[in-house]
Amino acid sequence: ATVMPHAIFLHSALTQGRIKVTDPVRLKKLFHYEIVDVVVAMGVASLVNGAMLIMAASTFYKVGFHNIASIEEAHKTLEPLLGKASQWVFALSLLASGLSSSAVGTSAGQIIMQGFLKRHIPVVLRRLITILPALLVIILGFDPTGTLVLSQVVLSFGLPFVIIPLILFTRDTKIMGSLANKRSTTWAASLVAAVIIVLNVYLIVQLFIGGGN
Repeated sequence: ATVMPHAIFLHSALTQGRIKVTDPVRLKKLFHYEIVDVVVAMGVASLVNGAMLIMAASTFYKVGFHNIASIEEAHKTLEPLLGKASQWVFALSLLASGLSSSAVGTSAGQIIMQGFLKRHIPVVLRRLITILPALLVIILGFDPTGTLVLSQVVLSFGLPFVIIPLILFTRDTKIMGSLANKRSTTWAASLVAAVIIVLNVYLIVQLFIGGGN
């Protein structure tokens, strides 16, 4: 799983175009469909993540491969266990994952720049900004796995700055009107946010102070 707090901005921007009505009843119906959309998307993502864990347990762990620490090792280990086709499926899945996450990051960055700074970045420059960090990691010879973990820590550090304003805005009747969250919803969201923030603080402490992996 990948931590992507910026996806909240992208999702909001993508759904703005669907809202063409002002009637509260019709808006609530539209938001119901949006909830279904999110639940289905997250459900599919959870199934994919679960399938990865099950595959790793049934394929690697079962036959004694307990210390696979990199993508390269997993790729090389798949062929003798599941055949050559499994390597291609694994590689294509990683490629699709990388392309989709890069597209989300690029699009979300443009939306955030337009929303907060009122600036539009040319498409070519956006693509270069997206590609440059990965190229530097490859050229300078950094450990890809360690860099990936570090990127997730950096992204997780940004989660509170997205979740807390989201909770505050959606409970405010001046902004949301009759569609503002109920008190019970706000409390539930606050509890989830608190758990996420505590876990992310623990992760940062483990990585930078405790030396955890």
